[in-house]
Formats: sequence, structure tokens, C-alpha cells
Amino acid sequence: MLKGIPSILPPELLKIMMEMGHGDTLVIGDGNFPAAACAKRLVRCDGHSVVPVLEAVLKLFPLDTPDSDPVRVMQVQDRNAPQPEIWKEFRSVIAAYEPAKTELFEVERFEFYEQAKKAYAVVATGETAIYANIILKKGVIAE
Repeated sequence: MLKGIPSILPPELLKIMMEMGHGDTLVIGDGNFPAAACAKRLVRCDGHSVVPVLEAVLKLFPLDTPDSDPVRVMQVQDRNAPQPEIWKEFRSVIAAYEPAKTELFEVERFEFYEQAKKAYAVVATGETAIYANIILKKGVIAE
């Protein structure tokens, strides 16, 4: 155990986040997301939901500049359906750590899968909400 590190983050994910560079992407997928099929590097967080994993990641992970679409979600296939409730939770968590970067850029489902295949890593969760998949683009720490 270490001080200040959220206990929900497995050591493997911490290592991966440290290895990632500016512009690399991290996918956090819900329980229905084909994580193993898409992942170059797969981290299992079974038994956890996306929102607590997202919050733990954002405590340590800088997002890229707002004009580079640093937060992407899988677009709902039925264009007439309302946005998933979990997206409000995503925005709330993001606002706590990166208030200027709460815009969620919607990506068509199959394009989202293609982007996930190019991601540095994919985190598989046990989330039961649908459309609870998110891609985070890593930024820089300028201190």
C-alpha cells in the first residue's frame, strides 16, 4: 500500500499509467465492452463500476488539452434516445479534477472499437450500465 494512491487501482494499472506518454489513450469499458478483443494491454477491474475507476484514474492522470477531444464516449445508436445517465456522472467526476475538460466527444460505436484497439490499454470493469465506455487521452504535467 502507498499513501495517496486509490486502492481501487491495481498495481498493473498504475504501471501502465506511468508508462503512458502525452497523447496515449486509456479505455475504461463497461461489462459488455469487448475489452479482451480490443486490448493491447488489458487490466481487469472486475467487481468495480466505471465511475469509481474513472475517479481514481483522474486523481493521477492529466487529460490532454480541451481542443484535442481528451474525453470520448461511445455514441448511443438510437439518435432519439436520451444520453445515458452515467454520462452525467462522468462529467461530474471530470469536473472535480479537470473542470475545463468536461465535454464528452461522442464516437460512433464501431469507430470507438477501432480507437480502443489503438489505445495504450483497456480497463475492463463490471459496470452494468450501457454506454458506460470512455476513452481518456493523456496530457502533460507542466510543473
